[in-house]
Amino acid sequence: MNIFPLEAFLQPLADNPWTYLVFGVIGFSFGFVLEMSGFGNSKKLAAQFYFRDLTVLKVMFGAIVTAMVLLFLSSAIGILDYNLVYVPETYLWPGLVGGVIMGVGFIIGGFCPGTSVVSTATLKIDGALFLLGAFVGVFAFGETEHLFDAFWHSGYYGRLTLMDVFGLPTGVVVLLVVFMALFMFWGAEHLERIFGQRDLKREPRLRYAGAGALVLVALAGLVIGQPDASDRWAGIAAEKQALLTSRQVQIEPGELLASLGDDKLNVVLLDVRSEADYNLFHLAGAQQVALDDLPALVPALLAEPTQSTVTVVMSNDETAATQAWRLLQAESISNVYILAGGINYWIRTFGAGEEDIVRRDVPAGEDVLGYTFPAALGALFEAARPSPHEWELEYTPRIKLERKRSPSGGGCG
Repeated sequence: MNIFPLEAFLQPLADNPWTYLVFGVIGFSFGFVLEMSGFGNSKKLAAQFYFRDLTVLKVMFGAIVTAMVLLFLSSAIGILDYNLVYVPETYLWPGLVGGVIMGVGFIIGGFCPGTSVVSTATLKIDGALFLLGAFVGVFAFGETEHLFDAFWHSGYYGRLTLMDVFGLPTGVVVLLVVFMALFMFWGAEHLERIFGQRDLKREPRLRYAGAGALVLVALAGLVIGQPDASDRWAGIAAEKQALLTSRQVQIEPGELLASLGDDKLNVVLLDVRSEADYNLFHLAGAQQVALDDLPALVPALLAEPTQSTVTVVMSNDETAATQAWRLLQAESISNVYILAGGINYWIRTFGAGEEDIVRRDVPAGEDVLGYTFPAALGALFEAARPSPHEWELEYTPRIKLERKRSPSGGGCG
């Protein structure tokens, strides 16, 4: 019996083996540089907490800041879509507690998880023991997490960035972070001079050129600015408009109903009609959102798991829903579809037997609700919540799940 599906595990490697070779080279190079920098030595690592040697702070924070300015410069000039960069969701309180635990462990053991791997690779006993302890801790956490699950998921803020916290433009935040980093580097050097008797006159002057380059790149990103939704749409309009024209993204009411009945799918329903029309009639579970307010939902939609989430936008016909679809496509939201024919077609499909819902003549293409109702009952009508098990409608399947983002590790861990 084949307990482990080795063939399935190796399939991605068979598809593109050069990718894994690149991964291996990058991983080896990263570990090699860390070892050459002394990051496999617990004494050197622990020295930062005594302000004698702050190499770890300068190297790690320098790498973070360099990656940040290059990432947002790439986004500004249009060669990278920041919305496709996975940002771990923020759980404030467990994050703070976890940071304290890791910090105390770093002080006592002289390693973080990443540097303990480097130390173990060079056959250092203390690094191997620290790494073993990390594995034991991971196992213990996995076995006891259910005892404090509520705390583990507390302080949830979703995909939170400094731009969201301070309400500042991306370029301004990037420049301020660069200045903060340079101030920290300056302070670190003087702490090393005071506590570690380091002679700053012997330090390479090339570091000033590096600092200046960071500032210049950050300023370039600030001047260019980040692309907005209209800029992003202009870059993808030709490809995406073809999908609209060929009706590859308009799903029939039957397919939407079947999707709502699929336990494996997380279907997000966005109703972009006016609040008045929404109150008269809307699908059960649909969220009313004005087109102007739709960008505020983008962070939450980006945080949804792409492997199981389908977002469906709807209006009275398809006019406003198509505008919403374009905006969400520009924001790189995966698996977005339009309800074909809108709410009017949905009611015509599922509400024919309801005497209280009366059809009326409306101008075509003006996104007007084509029915009158006895009262604003919203989702209380039967047509708003038909059972997937009672309806069998023929339709051409359109939904194809795309996986654009996935979590990835980073930092010292």
